Amino acid sequence: MRTAAADRGRAAGPAAGPLTALAAAEQQGGAGRARVGLCVLCGLPAAGKSTLARALRRRLPQHQGWACALLAYDELIPPEAFRPREPEAGPAAPSPLLPRWKRSRRELLQCLERFLRALVTGGPLSAPATATQPAWERFLACCHGQGLLSSAESHAGAGPYWTHAATSRPLYLILDDNFYYQSMRYEVYRLARKYSLSFCQLFLECPLECCLQRNRLRSHPLPDQTIYLMARKIEMPDLKKNAWERNSLVLKSFDCTSEDNEQIISLLATALENPVKQNEENTEQKEADRATCAASTVHQADQTCRRIISQTMKDAKDKNVLPGEMKSLSEELNKLKAEFLEDLRQGNNLKNQICIQSQYFDPATSVISSFQHKATNVVNKYILK
Repeated sequence: MRTAAADRGRAAGPAAGPLTALAAAEQQGGAGRARVGLCVLCGLPAAGKSTLARALRRRLPQHQGWACALLAYDELIPPEAFRPREPEAGPAAPSPLLPRWKRSRRELLQCLERFLRALVTGGPLSAPATATQPAWERFLACCHGQGLLSSAESHAGAGPYWTHAATSRPLYLILDDNFYYQSMRYEVYRLARKYSLSFCQLFLECPLECCLQRNRLRSHPLPDQTIYLMARKIEMPDLKKNAWERNSLVLKSFDCTSEDNEQIISLLATALENPVKQNEENTEQKEADRATCAASTVHQADQTCRRIISQTMKDAKDKNVLPGEMKSLSEELNKLKAEFLEDLRQGNNLKNQICIQSQYFDPATSVISSFQHKATNVVNKYILK
């Protein structure tokens, strides 16, 4: 089995290494504050996510001494959220801004945030103002069923539900869903960053045909087309592009070995040792953002330069520039464009101006004006002969 972070996982040492360091850290400090990790399981339907989630739910308390709870999206989001809306009788009502399944996912994250806030601060647990009552009740039932909540007498009107005060051992929350877009996983990461929690990802890579076969054996299989569509859209963790995804493993779900188990535990322990900091300067992510912005600017500049050259050649022809000189003009303009775009890629034209967050600054417009000026000087040599 090969993983996207296998080398990094091995570099952290044998499985006992991170755990020993973690135990030492617990003894030295952090008393009174919940040590919480969010572990995102992602992959195609029937890739084996739920099987792995249940295994972690059993193993982590037994072998690591960590508390562990499972948040299965299939159980917390009702099936009707994924069905097409039925036409309502009476006057046509305005369509909601978000599809029902997106609203359900948002409500679940809002419920999770309320739980995390209460867990970290030690305060009472209350329902989010924007989540529906059924969504909140499903979330509470899930937490109660796994021993995350205890009932108490109502206190100052805050409601009868309180998170357990005991924080003597770490708690991992396993989020089991497809999470096929990076943006879906990033929402969970933002929660971890907001409350300085640990964050990691386990991506189960399973051949499409294997997922289709497993799905067909289920009591309530998804349509094949749904899995085909998701397979085209799914985005694997990208450690080079996204620094926030550095604590990730890609697992071959059909060939899970003892080495996989060791790497999973190592990843969880390493993430627990290094919670996400609220205000940390993420230089790697900033560099990736700058590179993305620069690539977009180069693309815009290339398209605009092509239009400028086309219009310039038309103007030269209207000015009766000779055919032989038209060829030379075209070659000179295209050479200028190539040099200009290369300078742009290297940042020689924009320097530190790329992605300045100002409503008055448009990088593409700024650099194109420079090319327009140089192209005009070139064509004037031919027209003014």
